[in-house]
Amino acid sequence: MKYSELSMLKDIYLDQIFETQDNHLRLIFSRSKTSEIAETVTLGEIEIKDSYSIDIDESLPHIQIDFKWYIGYSVRNESYTVWDDYEEFEGKIFRIYSKSRYLDFISTSTIATEEYPGPYKHYGISCLNHVIDIVSTTDPIIVEIPRD
Repeated sequence: MKYSELSMLKDIYLDQIFETQDNHLRLIFSRSKTSEIAETVTLGEIEIKDSYSIDIDESLPHIQIDFKWYIGYSVRNESYTVWDDYEEFEGKIFRIYSKSRYLDFISTSTIATEEYPGPYKHYGISCLNHVIDIVSTTDPIIVEIPRD
């Protein structure tokens, strides 16, 4: 599976993030589905009617993404992020950035260049509850893995 093929997905949850060995990053995601049953959500004194929860779809396999080498990665709480018109990318939830604050950060805080370690890309994943940024010289390896 290619990273661009993930652009069809609507909402995903980050299940796990860890390094399988030094500088090898693994991310595991669950797909989601919107409930068909409307609910009323109460926030303080405000009631929001006809809300639909977004739940993990247990009938679908996990998506595993491995980066065999990375320059840097970051995980943020989605609740504290805002839209930034400065950034340019392709994709929706799974993105490839051509211009971003994270690319700027990598260029000013590391010695990474297009010459060393070589050309790199900024992969972004905008999950439910998390925003993940990875800058890597290698394309990710993506597989579906069965649920336990």
